[in-house]
Amino acid sequence: MAMTIRPRRSVLYMPGSNARALEKARVLPVDGVILDLEDAVAPEFKATARDQVTAALAHGGFGRRERLVRINGEGTPWHDADVAAVAGSGADGIALPKVETAQSVRRVEQALLAAGAPESVRLWCMIETPLGVLNARDIAAASPRLGGLVMGTSDLTVALHAIAGRDRLPLLTSLGLCLLAARAHDLAILDGVHLDLGDEAGFTAVCRQGREMGFDGKTLIHPRTIALANEIFGPSAAEIADATKIIAAGRAAAREGRGVVVVEGRLVEALHVRDAERLLALATAIADG
Repeated sequence: MAMTIRPRRSVLYMPGSNARALEKARVLPVDGVILDLEDAVAPEFKATARDQVTAALAHGGFGRRERLVRINGEGTPWHDADVAAVAGSGADGIALPKVETAQSVRRVEQALLAAGAPESVRLWCMIETPLGVLNARDIAAASPRLGGLVMGTSDLTVALHAIAGRDRLPLLTSLGLCLLAARAHDLAILDGVHLDLGDEAGFTAVCRQGREMGFDGKTLIHPRTIALANEIFGPSAAEIADATKIIAAGRAAAREGRGVVVVEGRLVEALHVRDAERLLALATAIADG
């Protein structure tokens, strides 16, 4: 099944223990939020954060924003209660941290089923360890509930003992393998966070790199980065105009029985028309949001 086309240009982590942040998530110009019960929450506040997140989801008001909840990982004291709480919360999906095997995905899938979660609740697998990267192909095929992959580049950089600059050369193999796994199974995939909030040039560079590689959007840690992520990962006016030309020329050629056509000096085939249609569908979804 092909993935649903919806904007995921900017997906912001919000700490579940911060009630003010949860309220703010309803009005930010962001495509999605990850309400966090894991890294952003101290152990003594885990239960409070879970209650606040489920209450916020029940209250609603998030509009068309995609709502994911990052739960605590397998083996932690909070994991089972997190799964059960999120299953009936109205969230669009669960972000599973540090996924390393397909079996771990299936265990959460079974827990969701036991908790009566609707089929619409998706599983998003965070790939943030070397083993997770090496098993990305199997993880992406683990369950029909999968909605996408999320790169955990901060943890991955540390695990690799790497030093990742703006070109992110040490991460390119991992990013590419996960992109291949996601696209092979028609899944969305989100790029990792940029930690240096004062480095706007670096943030711009990694966003452009992620867009060029094929990522659907960027996970973010601060609202100030939303506008730039939306701009870079969204279709530009020039891209929309070009896609419109490609579609018109391709359809005209098809009516004449031709499989290829030249548009402004470029050879255009059916595959380019399909990609142009995808881009216009994304632009329409953004405009409708």
